Amino acid sequence: MTTFERTVRTSARTGVRVDSAAYADAVIPPYYDSMIAKLIVKGRDRAEAIGRMKRALEMFVIEGIKTSIPLHRRILADPDFAAGKFDTHFIERLLRSNGKH
Repeated sequence: MTTFERTVRTSARTGVRVDSAAYADAVIPPYYDSMIAKLIVKGRDRAEAIGRMKRALEMFVIEGIKTSIPLHRRILADPDFAAGKFDTHFIERLLRSNGKH
């Protein structure tokens, strides 16, 4: 069993929302559903939404379990993703690049 902790400050006005049934000090069983929380952002355009997601991920702290937050940070930092230049092989190329752009 793992204890779940998450910290993120959100407000409907900021265009950031977290959907989750988990709560601070919740006990997560070893065979938990892999989507324990969903971070959602919106913006006036792609650039604003990406910026909001980057900031939200900086503030999003989940302790006690592994998350995909580092992968999402890499995706958002990728210039091709930011420019909307991606296809079904994007993740494969990103993982193969080992952080090189």
